[in-house]
Amino acid sequence: MSATRNSVRPLIVASVMAATSMVAIEATIISTAMPQIVAQLGGLNLYSWVFSAFLLAQTAMTVVFGKLADLYGRKPVILVGIAVFLIASLGGGLAWSMPAMIAFRLLQGVGAACIQPVSLVIIADYYPISERGKVQGWLASVWAISAVLGPMLGGLIIRDLSWAWIFWINIPIGLLAAAGFVAYLHEDAPRQRPSIDVMGAVFFTIAVAGLMIALTDANAFTDTHVWGGILVCAVAVVLFVWQERRAKDPMISFALWSRRPIAAANAATLLSGMVLMGLTTFLPMYAQGVLRQTPVVAGMALTMIMVGWPIGATFAAKTFTRFGLRRILVGGSLLMPLGGLVFALLGPSSSPLLAGFGSLLMGFSMGTGSVSALVLIQEIVDPSQRGSATASNIFSRNLGSTLGATLFGAVLNFGLTHSSGLAPVTSDQLRHVLEDRGVSSVADEAIRAVLQHSLHLTFLSILAISIGVMLLLLLVPTNAVDSRSIKRDKSEFVPGGH
Repeated sequence: MSATRNSVRPLIVASVMAATSMVAIEATIISTAMPQIVAQLGGLNLYSWVFSAFLLAQTAMTVVFGKLADLYGRKPVILVGIAVFLIASLGGGLAWSMPAMIAFRLLQGVGAACIQPVSLVIIADYYPISERGKVQGWLASVWAISAVLGPMLGGLIIRDLSWAWIFWINIPIGLLAAAGFVAYLHEDAPRQRPSIDVMGAVFFTIAVAGLMIALTDANAFTDTHVWGGILVCAVAVVLFVWQERRAKDPMISFALWSRRPIAAANAATLLSGMVLMGLTTFLPMYAQGVLRQTPVVAGMALTMIMVGWPIGATFAAKTFTRFGLRRILVGGSLLMPLGGLVFALLGPSSSPLLAGFGSLLMGFSMGTGSVSALVLIQEIVDPSQRGSATASNIFSRNLGSTLGATLFGAVLNFGLTHSSGLAPVTSDQLRHVLEDRGVSSVADEAIRAVLQHSLHLTFLSILAISIGVMLLLLLVPTNAVDSRSIKRDKSEFVPGGH
């Protein structure tokens, strides 16, 4: 490794962290400002689509940009992604109506779909596996810190400035990140003219968009949006499979995605995304509605996931060379069912400290698993396929989050309407109980009992899926990437090319 290449790596990492921080903060900061945005722009009925549009575009386009990074190189693709994100951020602050806001959030999601996977591929290109886990741990810390600071920063902006600044603060950060990539990111130009599977990308994007629309409204199975989304998804999937089998260079390589280590790691990542969404959605509800704690205490219990995540990622990074990737993957996954069991055993008299401990276990397990799975996937493919492989893992996590919101929401609703011997609970009754932590009436206690029953079913579902994560990672072959190849990789690694 040349001294020049080695000297620019910290500057490239700084650029990656800056670009990643835009996506990470934007995912949380906007929730704080939405009441003010709705009050000024109107369109309360479109409220949820400000969030859904971002997630839809991000999930649908991630795989496309991963493939483009393999075809055209990391540098031009990441610069396009940053440009799209900044244009969308500028437009978001200037939005004149709720439909315009949704359109700019959709465009932001497109930019995020590029920045997230390509940033990780850049790290993989410049750092050997023996050092990559450490850098992945730093990136995990960016997401953890952003999850905590985002709402706080949003509150300060709303108090002292216009809500437009929750979008505009991205502009200087993005420009600095782009300048860093322009100045320090160097790679070999593609040796042949790339063949772009445009139709494959179109069919894949339509299929994912249809699925996301269906899942967004999945609580109402009679809604035409749900069935329309499912129909669009099904037709697009059939056309996509037909296109990929005939394409010279398919957008998604079935041979790549079906490789046993990649399939097992991505399936486990999808289930982990479901678990994370379930906890972030329903743990605060349990802490406030059943344990009768304040929102601050509920938030602290949930925040322990974000504390455990970077700790787990750092632990994995420091133990790759000693134990091997598979052992870290499987060992870390054992803690996820243990954390799920803690939540399944929670009762009305439980301490919030117990919930926080369960969150810490879950976060540690997810931290070890996310970093290990990503490094494993990146290492077992050719560098020319690294973008597609990385994007497949991020796509799995994003899709898992959407599936988790739908599944656990359905479990909760089932519990609220099918509690033995107790009347069904309405949303107004539930809201009253969550907001009132003082002296409760007999009716309130009955509602809390139904809520306890419903959330217990939800936590049991989370436990079952956590066990599924562990079982899937056991399918990763023992010789996928061994510790000897990790040690050897450091001496043979040539950075920067792809």
